[in-house]
Amino acid sequence: MKQFIWTFILLGIILLSTCKQDTIYTPKPRMFPKVDYPEKSYITFDQDYCAMKFQMPAYAVVEKDTAFFDEKPVHPCWFDLYMKDFNGRLHFSYYPIDGKESYDKLVGDAFEFAEKHDIKANYRQETTIENKHGLSGILFDLEGPVASPIQFFLTDSTDHFIRASVYFYNQVEPDSMAPVYDYISDDVAKIIETMSF
Repeated sequence: MKQFIWTFILLGIILLSTCKQDTIYTPKPRMFPKVDYPEKSYITFDQDYCAMKFQMPAYAVVEKDTAFFDEKPVHPCWFDLYMKDFNGRLHFSYYPIDGKESYDKLVGDAFEFAEKHDIKANYRQETTIENKHGLSGILFDLEGPVASPIQFFLTDSTDHFIRASVYFYNQVEPDSMAPVYDYISDDVAKIIETMSF
């Protein structure tokens, strides 16, 4: 019996000594995505399928929408400005205005799209915008982990209505993306300032 107890104790010591761990794990340091910001320069957006013109960032590529949930887009002037460097898109949806009811519905839809992000947004700021070409609208700036942090609409309130939304295709914390948002916000401001119908 004594021999059994000593064997059991010796076996326990051996097992405990093999459980020793030399590696100490520490949390990884905070990191931010590496982004190479393109030089700021602008070119004119002037497509034959759209009734508008504006200055767009030269680093973006125009991609016309050909499908909307497996159907044709509502209007030929639906397109994206693809921003490869940021893995994002600025999506544009154009609608002709057909009377006051049509205008009211389009404005209501723009607010509804922005409100859909309120579930994840920490804050939403709405800014009235106007440009020198007589267009006006609202800029929605959403803070927090939202799919579309920047949205706006511009209209002449009688014939033309354009809604635009920035989308990024990654899951990075908003704090990490803040410099990218700031960079793109300048380009959105340039589009708003120069848009005309």
